Amino acid sequence: MIVLCYYASKTMLMAKRLIPFVENTKFSSKEFQISYFTYICRLKENLSKYITIIYNNISMYLTKEKKEEIFAKYGKGKNDTGSAEGQIALFTHRINHLTEHLKKNQKDYNSERSLVKMVGKRRALLDYLIKKDILRYRAIVKELGLRK
Repeated sequence: MIVLCYYASKTMLMAKRLIPFVENTKFSSKEFQISYFTYICRLKENLSKYITIIYNNISMYLTKEKKEEIFAKYGKGKNDTGSAEGQIALFTHRINHLTEHLKKNQKDYNSERSLVKMVGKRRALLDYLIKKDILRYRAIVKELGLRK
């Protein structure tokens, strides 16, 4: 993904430098001028498609609406982001997403490390719930299907 962004930025930089130059240049041949402007128009069009493709690939998996939905379902309300149940549910959603990502990208060690850290944070929240209120712990574990 970084490589695609690098090439997109390089292509964009080339287009930004090239387009004003071509638009202000006086050409000797009218045919050459038309073909060159056609090329520049195609370059602009392809560049915008290329950037759109990259943007769509980077789109966030966890939108604001999804977070509100998770907190409304498992927490006390959609704005209650501090409850342990809501945080555990959010971590579970993120862990599931990263697990699917790592099935496709086995050598992504940074994401693997993030996954291990998230599992540890979720475990700490679950331990907190065990100490505070065992019934809430059992309810969230059953709802999320964490234990088999």
